[in-house]
Amino acid sequence: MIPEELRYTAEHEWVAPGSGPVRIGITDFAQDALGDIVFVQLPDPGAAVQAGQPLGEVESTKSVSEIYAPVTGTVVARNDQLTDEPELINTDPYGAGWLVEIEPADAADLDDLLDATSYAELTTSE
Repeated sequence: MIPEELRYTAEHEWVAPGSGPVRIGITDFAQDALGDIVFVQLPDPGAAVQAGQPLGEVESTKSVSEIYAPVTGTVVARNDQLTDEPELINTDPYGAGWLVEIEPADAADLDDLLDATSYAELTTSE
Protein backbone atom coordinates (compact mmCIF):
# COMPACT_ATOMS: atom_id res chain seq x y z
CA MET A 1 0.00 0.00 0.00
CA ILE A 2 1.50 3.32 -1.13
CA PRO A 3 -0.09 6.33 0.61
CA GLU A 4 -1.55 8.73 -1.98
CA GLU A 5 -0.92 11.90 0.04
CA LEU A 6 2.85 11.47 0.16
CA ARG A 7 5.57 12.27 -2.38
CA TYR A 8 8.45 9.88 -3.15
CA THR A 9 12.02 9.73 -4.43
CA ALA A 10 13.54 7.14 -6.75
CA GLU A 11 15.78 6.19 -3.78
CA HIS A 12 12.67 5.13 -1.79
CA GLU A 13 12.28 8.02 0.65
CA TRP A 14 8.82 9.46 1.30
CA VAL A 15 7.91 13.06 2.06
CA ALA A 16 4.75 14.29 3.78
CA PRO A 17 4.20 17.72 2.22
CA GLY A 18 2.87 20.51 4.40
CA SER A 19 2.90 24.26 4.83
CA GLY A 20 6.01 24.18 7.03
CA PRO A 21 8.54 21.46 7.75
CA VAL A 22 8.12 18.22 5.80
CA ARG A 23 8.39 14.82 7.43
CA ILE A 24 10.73 12.29 5.81
CA GLY A 25 10.94 8.50 6.05
CA ILE A 26 11.76 5.44 3.98
CA THR A 27 9.04 3.56 2.15
CA ASP A 28 7.55 0.20 2.96
CA PHE A 29 9.24 -1.11 -0.21
CA ALA A 30 12.63 0.04 1.11
CA GLN A 31 12.24 -1.35 4.62
CA ASP A 32 11.07 -4.67 3.19
CA ALA A 33 14.13 -4.85 0.92
CA LEU A 34 16.45 -3.96 3.81
CA GLY A 35 15.12 -6.54 6.24
CA ASP A 36 15.28 -6.10 10.02
CA ILE A 37 16.60 -2.61 10.79
CA VAL A 38 18.93 -2.60 13.80
CA PHE A 39 20.49 0.91 13.80
CA VAL A 40 19.70 4.38 12.43
CA GLN A 41 22.06 7.34 12.13
CA LEU A 42 20.29 10.70 11.68
CA PRO A 43 21.50 14.32 11.53
CA ASP A 44 21.08 16.69 14.45
CA PRO A 45 18.45 19.42 14.31
CA GLY A 46 20.00 22.50 12.72
CA ALA A 47 21.96 20.48 10.16
CA ALA A 48 21.77 21.69 6.57
CA VAL A 49 20.90 19.03 3.99
CA GLN A 50 21.12 19.08 0.20
CA ALA A 51 18.56 17.36 -2.04
CA GLY A 52 19.98 14.13 -3.42
CA GLN A 53 22.81 14.00 -0.88
CA PRO A 54 23.07 11.52 2.03
CA LEU A 55 21.58 12.72 5.32
CA GLY A 56 21.97 9.54 7.35
CA GLU A 57 22.08 5.75 7.31
CA VAL A 58 19.97 2.77 8.22
CA GLU A 59 21.67 -0.47 9.12
CA SER A 60 19.87 -3.78 8.78
CA THR A 61 20.86 -7.36 9.36
CA LYS A 62 21.63 -7.47 5.60
CA SER A 63 23.39 -4.17 4.83
CA VAL A 64 23.97 -0.49 5.52
CA SER A 65 22.07 1.93 3.28
CA GLU A 66 22.28 5.67 2.96
CA ILE A 67 19.20 7.85 3.35
CA TYR A 68 19.06 10.70 0.85
CA ALA A 69 17.56 14.13 1.45
CA PRO A 70 14.55 14.55 -0.84
CA VAL A 71 14.69 18.35 -0.47
CA THR A 72 17.29 21.00 0.35
CA GLY A 73 16.80 22.66 3.72
CA THR A 74 17.44 22.49 7.44
CA VAL A 75 16.68 19.58 9.76
CA VAL A 76 14.27 20.86 12.44
CA ALA A 77 13.49 17.56 14.18
CA ARG A 78 14.59 13.96 14.24
CA ASN A 79 12.83 10.88 15.54
CA ASP A 80 14.94 10.09 18.61
CA GLN A 81 12.64 7.15 19.41
CA LEU A 82 14.49 5.26 16.65
CA THR A 83 17.67 5.24 18.77
CA ASP A 84 16.11 2.64 21.06
CA GLU A 85 13.52 1.24 18.63
CA PRO A 86 14.93 1.22 15.06
CA GLU A 87 12.50 -1.59 14.25
CA LEU A 88 9.70 1.02 14.13
CA ILE A 89 10.86 1.65 10.55
CA ASN A 90 9.95 -1.97 9.76
CA THR A 91 6.66 -2.06 11.65
CA ASP A 92 5.32 1.44 10.83
CA PRO A 93 7.38 3.06 8.03
CA TYR A 94 4.77 5.76 7.30
CA GLY A 95 3.94 6.52 10.94
CA ALA A 96 6.05 6.01 14.07
CA GLY A 97 9.06 5.06 11.88
CA TRP A 98 9.52 8.55 10.40
CA LEU A 99 13.13 9.80 10.34
CA VAL A 100 13.49 13.59 10.27
CA GLU A 101 11.58 16.79 9.59
CA ILE A 102 13.15 19.31 7.22
CA GLU A 103 12.28 22.97 6.68
CA PRO A 104 12.62 23.19 2.88
CA ALA A 105 14.71 26.04 1.47
CA ASP A 106 12.32 26.07 -1.50
CA ALA A 107 8.87 24.46 -1.33
CA ALA A 108 9.02 24.04 -5.13
CA ASP A 109 11.49 21.15 -4.52
CA LEU A 110 8.45 19.04 -3.63
CA ASP A 111 7.18 19.42 -7.20
CA ASP A 112 10.18 17.40 -8.41
CA LEU A 113 9.20 14.32 -6.37
CA LEU A 114 7.17 11.34 -7.57
CA ASP A 115 3.48 10.95 -6.82
CA ALA A 116 2.11 7.62 -5.54
CA THR A 117 1.24 6.35 -9.03
CA SER A 118 4.70 7.10 -10.42
CA TYR A 119 6.36 5.56 -7.36
CA ALA A 120 4.23 2.41 -7.73
CA GLU A 121 5.37 2.10 -11.36
CA LEU A 122 8.99 2.50 -10.26
CA THR A 123 8.73 -0.25 -7.64
CA THR A 124 7.09 -2.73 -9.98
CA SER A 125 9.98 -2.31 -12.41
CA GLU A 126 12.64 -3.09 -9.76
